[in-house]
Amino acid sequence: MTDGRPLNQVAALPYRVTPAGEVEVLIMTSRETQRVVIPKGWPMKNRKDWKSAEIEARQEAGVVGEVGRKRLGQYLYWKRLDSHFALVKVSVYPLAVRRQLADWPERHERAQIWLPAEDAALLIDEPELGAIMVDFAQSRAARLLAASKPPRAGRPPRRAEASPSSAAG
Repeated sequence: MTDGRPLNQVAALPYRVTPAGEVEVLIMTSRETQRVVIPKGWPMKNRKDWKSAEIEARQEAGVVGEVGRKRLGQYLYWKRLDSHFALVKVSVYPLAVRRQLADWPERHERAQIWLPAEDAALLIDEPELGAIMVDFAQSRAARLLAASKPPRAGRPPRRAEASPSSAAG
């Protein structure tokens, strides 16, 4: 960090298309500050960034699906580290959710909810991430990616029960 460049992270934007054709995204709370976020983390050694984002989504949100290999965009945020804040640049990859697991590593540490992308964008602190969500939801690419493989055995992703809305205020 001494060279002044931001640190890099990767994120997945978990989404689904409703029967009515509306794009919904999965948002959740962060573990420590309870801010509204999407699954993200540090790039993993010997893995492509999109693969690291896919793994983060499974660990943090319990979602599995088809990850896009082309990033949707990037946004900046300030991450609280032990001794200081660091500027972090996050590359966002789309994840068409095929199923939501009943159990995953961080299940009891986060609240999550599926919302229309426009509503989710209002709860996110980073305006650039909100714009990425809305732009993607309004794009033809979201529907094409979602249609690329049918969901498994008629089991659509279940709607998350907990709501992070209390963390937004």
